[in-house]
Amino acid sequence: MLIPPLPQGFRVAAVHAGLKKVTAREDVAIVMSDTPAVAAGVYTTNLICAAPVVFDRSRTPGSDFQAIVINSGNANACTGQRGMSDAQSMASLVAKHCGVSDRSVLVLSTGIIGEFLPMEKIALGIGMAANQLGAESESVLSVCRGMMTTDTRAKLYGEYIEIGSRRITIFGMSKGAAMIGPRMATMLGVILTDAVLSPEDAQQLLIEATDVSFNCVSVDGHMSTNDTVLLLANGQTGGKPLAGDDLKRFSKSLTATCESLAKQIAEDGEGATHSIRIDVSGCQTREDARKVARTIADSPLVKTAIAGADPNWGRIVSAAGYSGVAFAPERIQLRLNGTLLYSHAAPVGFDAEAVSQSISATRETHIEVDLGDGTATIRFWSSDLTAEYVRLNADYHT
Repeated sequence: MLIPPLPQGFRVAAVHAGLKKVTAREDVAIVMSDTPAVAAGVYTTNLICAAPVVFDRSRTPGSDFQAIVINSGNANACTGQRGMSDAQSMASLVAKHCGVSDRSVLVLSTGIIGEFLPMEKIALGIGMAANQLGAESESVLSVCRGMMTTDTRAKLYGEYIEIGSRRITIFGMSKGAAMIGPRMATMLGVILTDAVLSPEDAQQLLIEATDVSFNCVSVDGHMSTNDTVLLLANGQTGGKPLAGDDLKRFSKSLTATCESLAKQIAEDGEGATHSIRIDVSGCQTREDARKVARTIADSPLVKTAIAGADPNWGRIVSAAGYSGVAFAPERIQLRLNGTLLYSHAAPVGFDAEAVSQSISATRETHIEVDLGDGTATIRFWSSDLTAEYVRLNADYHT
C-alpha cells in the first residue's frame, strides 16, 4: 500500500493498550501538530451522540489546537456524565504527556456503544503513544489501524497543491465499514494540512466538502452516534491565510480528499462483494437527487440484487418512486453498467445475462438514474448486502 506523506509539522503514533481483544490491532492513537493549528469539525446529527462528539463540537471551529487523541474498540457513547469526564480526561492526559494545553486537544472514539472506557488502559496507551510520535510511513499506517473496528483495510489519501511559492500538502484518513448512513459526514475522519486557513474558512470548506462526499455514502443507512470529521490546518507553509482563487483551489483538493475517503468506506462495507456508484441526474435540486440516490442505496432489495448479480431494474425504479421526490414517471431512465434497462415508463430490450456478467466481473457496479426533470445531479456511493454482513453484525457484541 502506498502511504501518502504527512503535511509539514505533523507527527502520529498508535499502540495496542488492550481495548481490542486482537493484540495485533492498535487501539489508542495520537495525531500531533508541532505548532498550534486551526481546527474545524463536522458531526453526526443523531440526537443520541457520543461524549467525544459533544466535547469536540463545543470546541470547534477555532485556533491553537495541537492534538487529536483517538481510541477504538469503545465508542464512549450513551455513557452519561462519566463519558464526558472520560473524554476530558483523555484530552488532559495527552496535554500532560505532550506538553500542550488540554484546550488544544480533540477526542475521537469508535467501537461498542454503552460501555464505559477502561481509563487505566487508555492512560497507559496515551503515555506509550506520546513517546513514539513520528512522521514515517509505518507510524501513519499504525494510526490508521488504530482507528479501525470492523474495517478490513486502512483508508488514506493525500495530494499536493502548488499555490504561488507554497507547496501545500493535504492528508486524510478515515475508518468505517458499517453503521454508515450519515447526515453530515460519517464514521471517523481526520484531514491534516499545512495550509494557512482562518477558522471560519476551514469550517465552511469542511462543510462543503463533506456535503458532496461523506454525506453521499451509505452502507446500511444507520447513522452512527460518533460520526465526526476533523480538519487541522497548522499553517506550516507560511504566508497569509488562503483567499480568493487560492482558497478555491484548496477547496477542490480538500473535496477530492474527502471523496476518496468516502468511496473507500463504501468499498469496504462489511461483507460487501460490490461497491455501488449511483449517479442521479435530471432533478430540480441537489437535495432531491440526494434523496433519490440514498433511497436506492439503502434499499435491501437493490443491495441484494447487486450481490446476486441480478439486473433487477424494478427494484431500482420503485425505490426512486418512494423516495419522496416528485417526478414524472414517464421521463425516468435507468442504466446499469452502461446498459439502458428502463425508459419511458417501461423496460427496454436488453441482454440480461450480459448485464449480470458485467456485475459479476467487476467490484464496482454503476447505477445511473435520470429523472428528466431538471439539471441537478449527485454522485452517491454504497455497497451490496450479503450474508456475511448479517453474520458480522449478529455476532458483533455477543
